Amino acid sequence: MNRLLCCLALLAMPALAQAATLDGASLSLAWGLPFAGILLSIALFPIVAPGIWHHHFGKITAAWTALFLLPFAAGFGAGSTAALVVHALLAEFIPFLVLLFALYTVSGGILVWGTLRGSPALNTGLLALGALLASIMGTTGAAMLLIRPILKANARRRHNVHVVVFFIFLVANIGGGLTPLGDPPLFLGFLKGVDFFWTLRAMALPVLLLVAVLLALFYALDSYYFRKEGPLPHEQAPEALKLYGLRNVPLLLAIIGAVLLSGFWQPGVSFDILGTPLALQNLVRDVLLLLIAAISLRITPRQVRAGNEFNWAPMLEVGKLFAGIFVTIAPVIAILQAGAHGQLAPLVQLVSAADGAPANGMYFWMTGLLSAFLDNAPTYLVFFNLASGDAAQLMGPLAHTLLAISCGAVFMGALSYIGNAPNFMVKAIAEQRGIAMPGFFGYLLWSGAILLPLFLLLGWVFF
Repeated sequence: MNRLLCCLALLAMPALAQAATLDGASLSLAWGLPFAGILLSIALFPIVAPGIWHHHFGKITAAWTALFLLPFAAGFGAGSTAALVVHALLAEFIPFLVLLFALYTVSGGILVWGTLRGSPALNTGLLALGALLASIMGTTGAAMLLIRPILKANARRRHNVHVVVFFIFLVANIGGGLTPLGDPPLFLGFLKGVDFFWTLRAMALPVLLLVAVLLALFYALDSYYFRKEGPLPHEQAPEALKLYGLRNVPLLLAIIGAVLLSGFWQPGVSFDILGTPLALQNLVRDVLLLLIAAISLRITPRQVRAGNEFNWAPMLEVGKLFAGIFVTIAPVIAILQAGAHGQLAPLVQLVSAADGAPANGMYFWMTGLLSAFLDNAPTYLVFFNLASGDAAQLMGPLAHTLLAISCGAVFMGALSYIGNAPNFMVKAIAEQRGIAMPGFFGYLLWSGAILLPLFLLLGWVFF
């Protein structure tokens, strides 16, 4: 009760009811050091001190967050700090976590049971199916639905890290490039007025090209490892495949419906909380998602979740890490949004030619490389607004620029574990199943060696 009264008192104080938007033009790059600290912690602690990281990653993330918030409160005041935290939590982190929670819960109630042998043909087929589903039910939904079956199929393989790495490439990122449902950046564009079918028409060829090449590369690599391993250890007689928990399938469709509702239904009602507008449609969406997750937990037999080895550890890991990331990333995004007036002006100026025309190739690379480390959704929004901010113009004379921004954000979110929401979740689930996933830098080596040459080809062909 006391906490509630304190919150109401804060809301009633005009001095604290400030806009949540930071003035990026006045911020030093030093404010981005705590964010860089979290990234380096994710990269280095699992290598140099894995035991400490495993037991204390939440505390380490909280320490970096405090190293940002305490000096910020001293320099800008309690009101601005409260507004920043409220904006990071209400406008970004909570919607992100609620959607992830709903998809994780519902997909964890669908069990594929039977004999799945991780042959190159089966693995390639599952990756192709996941890439297709990613544009229908979102990269997060497709990843959460299929990661357990593909891990189960390859549990007896000695070489299976590459399977998860390509799964992140195809299912958790590139496959979601065909519709606004597929990836958060494209959904933001949809909310800004980009036509649903423009995305499908414009992105079809780049997505299909990358998916086809990656599937071919994966089949060749998986075939090599499969032959190298020889016959799998003796196992029991094959058991026919069965699906359990099918009552969760309508709930997956309901999640898609709730997300679409927040895009199409615009009642024009919002609530201002310390400068952060909270739109009614977004509140309704999040409540519906929580309700859907609760229904799934209620109607799914315990045996089904036990068969999936379902637990909340991956959700807790992602929640703790991304809470710190969403708070400490705020000044970095604000400096980018300041454009030529911020301390990242040299980067921003790279996307314009000498005559002021957009340099589409640089839009592709700048949006993409920043998406790999700053989360692809806010990065997409920064460059969307930098290019014009007007959806009609971006679908018309600047269509090539919008395509460059869209491809960069969607595709290069695969370059690091934090580039797109499901990447880290897939890693956490794989590690929970005993797969020795590469660390932050190890994954960068995989993605750099495989994806960067393809992105160079894509940039040369399209931009």
